Parts: sequence; structure tokens; C-alpha cells
Amino acid sequence: MPIIAAGAVAPSPVPLLRRNEHAHLDRAVRSGELARVARGVYAPRELWATLPPWDRYLSRVHAAAARYPHAVFVRDSAAALRGLPVFGEPAWVHAINAGTAPTRRVGDVVFHSAERMPQHDQRGGIEVATIAEIAIDAARLRHPAVGLAIVDAALRRAPDLSTRTLGALSETHPSSRGRARARWVMDRASPTPESPLESVSLAVIEWQGFPPPQCQVWVRGGGDDDRVDFAWPQWGIAGEADGEIKYSGELGDARGALRARGIRDARLMRRGMPTIRHWGWNDLVAPDLLRTILASAGLPIIRPVSADPLRTLAAALRGAP
Repeated sequence: MPIIAAGAVAPSPVPLLRRNEHAHLDRAVRSGELARVARGVYAPRELWATLPPWDRYLSRVHAAAARYPHAVFVRDSAAALRGLPVFGEPAWVHAINAGTAPTRRVGDVVFHSAERMPQHDQRGGIEVATIAEIAIDAARLRHPAVGLAIVDAALRRAPDLSTRTLGALSETHPSSRGRARARWVMDRASPTPESPLESVSLAVIEWQGFPPPQCQVWVRGGGDDDRVDFAWPQWGIAGEADGEIKYSGELGDARGALRARGIRDARLMRRGMPTIRHWGWNDLVAPDLLRTILASAGLPIIRPVSADPLRTLAAALRGAP
């Protein structure tokens, strides 16, 4: 997740060109030098082809901002601009135009009608919904696990926010859509999880019927302390939510990363945490896998499984960061 300076937005990951900024644009498009990002906006094809889905989406939001300078960007689009989590590449760029016009679509941009104008400010010349508005929309409109991940990230990004404030804003929103879902999110949201993977893991752990873990727990000993993502001290179990990329080789020596993990696990075992389990996004997309991982560690199931959110989770996490 990028660190965004005060008063700025996350920049476009690739340079964007308007039609009047390239002397031979049509020829460059035909030759494959440029890729179309949006109507009248292009990017170098070689760079565009290497972008992960969430960065392609951020580029599309910037392209829309160049075409519609007076639009106010909301939902996923505002999240991308403010460096909050974006799952995959959303189909639509979301904006609001001032006034009472009905919702309409222009290309891949949805201009939403607004029962009230969201709080927003200008960042880098773009009008963007506030972090609080982004969090409320995510909690009300997205899958609960995704909403939880975005609200947790919002609380980390803006320490002055609280779930009490966000909950009150949600309860007074003109639309009652998603209000009950937002209550579920606000009851659980916290700045303590350090990544979207950890936030979604907490939701899946609950829905699978396991007892809630302690988060970001220090296991101390001899001055070389370790912090684990999740811990169930009563059962001597620790859990680590490791993104698959960490051990894929994309960030460096995969064997070295796995070796360091094994050394750390052995250290945790010596310090009274005898069972350590690791999981990643793939184990949440097929959530029965996480159930097997934790049950095999000896963690008890203390409540019925919540089947409905688990059934729709895979689609919600498609393209997760």
C-alpha cells in the first residue's frame, strides 16, 4: 500500500497521454506502442502490461480525473487515490457530479446520483471523498470481509477516526442500504491488523466458528522478541497470515525466506508457542482450507459456521492484493 503525502493522492503508476500530447498517437496505437486506458487516454503498452490489477485500476481513475476534472471520486476510486486497499481491478470508476441528475454511465465511469454530497476535499487537483466516507461506503456496500479490511486500513491511515464516529455517520446516512452490514463491520474494525490479509483472516476465523484470536502478540525471550499476527495462548497456537508473494521469489530469495520462517517458528516453539500455522490468500479464497489448517492445530470450533458470507467470499476476494 503506498504511503501518500499530506495533500496528495497516489500517482498514476504509468504515464498517461492525452490525444493532444502525442504527435503520432494513432500510429503509436496501431503499432502497439501505446495501450488505451480510457477514451482519449493512453499509456506505454510495455508498462501497462506489467501492472497488477489494482494499479491498472488506479491508472484508470487518473484517466477519468483527466477527462472529468469537476467530478468527485468515491468508493473504490477514492480508495485507490488515497492508497487504501483495492481488491483486484473493479469494473467501474465511481464518481459523483454535483446536482440531482440520475445515475448514468459513460464508458467505464459511473456517475452516481447522490442523496447527499459526500464529504470530500481536493488532493493533487482531484476531488476525492474523505477517508471516513470511503470507510462508510465500504462497510455498507461491500462484502463484510472486504469492508472490514478497508475500514481497518482507514483507521490505521487516519488515527483521529474511530468506529464510534464512523458508525454514527453510517446510521445517519440518508440511505438505509447496508446499515446492518456496517454495524457488523464497525463492531469488529480495529487499526491493529496490519494488512488486508489479516483483516479478512479475522472475519473467516469467526465465520468458521473458531474462538477469536489475540492480534499482534509479542512472544518474548532473551532480547530477541517475535510478534505473531494471531495467537490463541490457551491452546498454545500462533497463526501467521503470510501473503504468498513473500515466498514466491518475487521479493527476493524464496528459499532464504522459508529458511528464516523455519528458524523463527522453532524459536517460537521454544518460548511456549508449540504450534504455529501459516496461511495466505489462497487459503481464504477456499475457506475450508483455513478451517482445516486451524482444526488440525487443535483449535476448537465453538460456534456454528456462518455459511452465507463464506459462500460469497471467493468472488469478493478475486484479485486480492
